[in-house]
Amino acid sequence: QVQLVESGGGLVQPGGSLRLSCAASRSIFSGNAMAWFRQAPGRERELVAAINSGRTTNYADSVKGRFTISRDNAKSTVYLQMNGLKPEDTAVYYCNAGGIYSTATYYPSTYWGQGTQVTISS
Repeated sequence: QVQLVESGGGLVQPGGSLRLSCAASRSIFSGNAMAWFRQAPGRERELVAAINSGRTTNYADSVKGRFTISRDNAKSTVYLQMNGLKPEDTAVYYCNAGGIYSTATYYPSTYWGQGTQVTISS
């Protein structure tokens, strides 16, 4: 059974930082690409960042230079370090596993976590 469990969301002030974690079942994590998406109220879910098994990454233009995606293969966990947070980063953040990675984007699989809320507000 595939499991993806996100954690690390919360309420922070503009300019602050958060680190999201997604612990995955080894069966879906090992050798596969992983990604973070987000969905704000009234908006479609959008790709934030993706990483393939070789640790090559891609990012949405809106987060480049502020967010960093990484993976720990020993822990079957993918992280999203978010710095310089802005109110427009407010959303539910979702982890996706086993999708198709390309240099320009990431095509999600059907494996999603439950989401973690990130709220940026003063």
